[in-house]
Amino acid sequence: MKPYAKVIIEGSPITKSNFKLSNLKGRAILPYNSGKYHDRYAIYEEEIAYQARLQNPNLLLTESLIAVLKVFYKSSKRHPDTTNITKSIFDGIEKSGLIINDAQVRRLFIEEYYDKENPRFELELFGESTFSISYSINTMDEINESIDYSTASNKKNYRNSSIKSLNTKPKKQDTLKCDICKKPVAIKDSLTANNGSTIICKNCLKKLI
Repeated sequence: MKPYAKVIIEGSPITKSNFKLSNLKGRAILPYNSGKYHDRYAIYEEEIAYQARLQNPNLLLTESLIAVLKVFYKSSKRHPDTTNITKSIFDGIEKSGLIINDAQVRRLFIEEYYDKENPRFELELFGESTFSISYSINTMDEINESIDYSTASNKKNYRNSSIKSLNTKPKKQDTLKCDICKKPVAIKDSLTANNGSTIICKNCLKKLI
């Protein structure tokens, strides 16, 4: 049997960076059963692991690999950074037991597509003992319509809010509200996640660990 595997996971791909929390020791964690939005990534990772094993039963790739990843988003305008998608995917592939470690991937090629009706990713893994890969970049005879990436609206809002914050004296606040249990919590007894946008009390954090 040739060292080859293919995995197809339906649904819009998500990245790991938006779902990280930190425990009391500052260690990054991924909650599974908080009942909140943060569980989404952990569930996605488990789905990748389950489908990868289901689609490739009794297969273990132990050698160095070439990976070809095709990501299909719903829209060309609103989707995660494709460069951040790979960590999410290979964490699930490694957990499935299909590979030993994602460090086996020595060559990675990523292609971005759009499929409004069927968002997904397709991953092919090729063992380097049997397969090789080559590519070329060519000038097209006819120029296609370009996909331009102008300044995103959220960046404009961030810039405006930053300027506003420089001219506004911050209000004193002694208590916050936990985004999980919705109870008031003192600042000294709370932690933040997602770049400060999520507040978590220490009691809820202990339940997540």
